[in-house]
Order: sequence, then structure tokens, then C-alpha cells
Amino acid sequence: MTMKMAILVAGIAVVLLAVLGAVLAIWRYPLEINAWQERRALTSRGLRKSFLTSPAGRIALFEGGSGPPVVFLHGAGDQAGTWSKIAPGLVGGYRVLAPDLPGHGESEPHSGALNLDLLLKGVDAVVEHAGGANVELVGNSLGGMLAMLYAHRHPERLSRIVVIDGGVLRGDRPDLTLMPRNRAEARKLLDAEMDPGSPRVPGFVLDDIVRQANTGPIARMADGRDVSRHLLEGRLGEVRVPVDFLWGASDQLLSLEYARRMQAGLPASRLTALEHCGHVPQRECPGQLTKALLSVLAQEPPAPKTQEH
Repeated sequence: MTMKMAILVAGIAVVLLAVLGAVLAIWRYPLEINAWQERRALTSRGLRKSFLTSPAGRIALFEGGSGPPVVFLHGAGDQAGTWSKIAPGLVGGYRVLAPDLPGHGESEPHSGALNLDLLLKGVDAVVEHAGGANVELVGNSLGGMLAMLYAHRHPERLSRIVVIDGGVLRGDRPDLTLMPRNRAEARKLLDAEMDPGSPRVPGFVLDDIVRQANTGPIARMADGRDVSRHLLEGRLGEVRVPVDFLWGASDQLLSLEYARRMQAGLPASRLTALEHCGHVPQRECPGQLTKALLSVLAQEPPAPKTQEH
């Protein structure tokens, strides 16, 4: 074999090993690979990453654009990159802020138990950074719950909240677990979260969901008593900030009926259903969600209900 041929063969071998390594990484850690891609998409589309000091520890924050401040809050076990197909579409008219919630993504604390009060401290630091007044919170799942709890505690800081498939009432599906122990439980959870027409998640991704749910932030938030203490059952009338609900019509984890129960108890709210979308529409149907979000943000917040005499 000539030297030239040997160099060519060696080069091909290196490329093949690199490809094999990438395939193995995707197969073993698909959620981490996806998160890395989403976060890179945020920075490549006009949002810069920085770190913000908070009582909960350092908060990783993606920020860009100018105009009225809109803060995006992700769900449990997720990270700011979940908004990579939504947030960049708003930077032309809004100041967009998308943090990793405490204990998620690159935000501290990196170990120990997590509770809602700690997460709310992180939200408060981001709202303060955004100006501390006339801020609009947009939250999905756990992020929607945090938005409602924050609105309950600090109505003077917000002009409205947009809740996407999240809330502060007891759920309707005690048969589902956010900490699946095997593929079957993970599949059951995703079937409830996604539209039946969406592509099925492959088994190796289900395996990674099981691994992350039982070792990551969700496991650190496993104290159900903490959530129960923060529910606003019978107290929704105390939430004075206007609420826009954007809801996946196919969500069976928190159904449209769940959203209607919250709407009935709130002083000022409006509900928009997203057809053929599930629990996490920013990933499943980002185009439809972006259109609906821009529409509600362009409107006046929902007006208080008229009193019946």
C-alpha cells in the first residue's frame, strides 16, 4: 500500500469512527443531543446566552429583541431550548427572555431537592431583570403553573400571563406518572401528551425518557406534597392578572376540560384551543402555537367578567 493510499484509508477510518460515535451518542442520549441542538438554535437566531444571579443560584438565560418583555417558562425536566421554534419569531417586536428554571439545564442548583418556592425565586429574578413591571409570562406545563403562582403573588409586576397546558388545579390522570419506570409507562405518558396523528417516538428515546425522569430534575421534584401545598383549588378568584390559555386540544394529560375548569374560576381569562396539538405544542406544532401566541399578545388582555345581578 502506498503512503497516499494509507493516508486515505486512515482518513476514512477516522470519519467512520466519528460517524459511529455520533450514532451511538444519539442512540444512548437522544434527549441531550436534542437539547444541545435546540439551545444552539436559540443563539443562532438572535438570542444571546448569559447568566443571572438569583437567590436560587445562577440562572442561565437566553435573551434577545426589544420591546415589551415576554418571559418564557419551560416545563418540568425541560430547558430553555424548548422555545427554539417559538421565541425567535418574537424578537422583532418583543424583548424575549427564556431562562433555564432553577435546577434545569445549566441553572443552579445542580444537586439536591427542588421545590416550587425555589423555582419561583428564579422566576422573580428573571422578571426583575426584565424590568419588574408590565412583564408578560408565557409558561408551558410546570411553567404555566409557575406563571399562575407568580401572578397570584406578584400581580403588580405582570400585565398578563399566557398559560400553555399547565395549571394550579389537581390533574385528571392519576394513572399517569411523570417518572415512568419502563418503556410501557413512558409510552402511555407520551400517548396522553401527543396528538394521535403525530409520529410515534422510537423505543430508544423512551429509554432515555425513563433514565432522565428518574435521575434528572423531575426526580428532584418528586415530593408531591410540595405541589399540593401550592394548588389554588377554590382560590382561582384571587388571581387578578388576566390569563390567556393556549391549549393543545389533543392533550389528555391536562385536557381541555381541565382548562375550562380553570377558566370558570378566574376573573379574567380567555381560551384558545390548538387543534391536533398535545401537551407540549412548542415542539409538536410550533407554527400553530407561534401564530396563536402572536395573535393574543397583539390583543388587549382578557377583560374581567361582568358581574351578574
